[in-house]
Amino acid sequence: MKIMVCYDGSESSQEAVKVAMKRAKVSDAKVYVLTSMEKGSEKHQQDIGKAERELDYVKSVFERDDIPCESHLLIQGLSPGEDIVKFAREKRIDEIVIGIEKKSKIGKLFFGSTAQHVILEAPCPVLAVK
Repeated sequence: MKIMVCYDGSESSQEAVKVAMKRAKVSDAKVYVLTSMEKGSEKHQQDIGKAERELDYVKSVFERDDIPCESHLLIQGLSPGEDIVKFAREKRIDEIVIGIEKKSKIGKLFFGSTAQHVILEAPCPVLAVK
């Protein structure tokens, strides 16, 4: 089984990591930890470095519990939702675990909803974690 957990450093994504860890132990799954960034220019190198360090840390947490894990930082010019769905299709992911946070209607209008896109477009079941 292949489980993908979407990680952006938020509290909800940290909870998603905990849930993915439990599910991976039960199902003897491999975990893919994924962060997507739309940025990629040189002025964003600091953000990219921080994301890489966070992914390395999360990967080490899984590996300490003997859970096979790969981490991926995607900077492809797609929205995070599009990146997640594309990656899930390419890797034939069996389940996606994603953290969700309540947003106002205005927040959704201006910033969209990555979780909503993933839930509606993913090729596999999606577990939303608060």
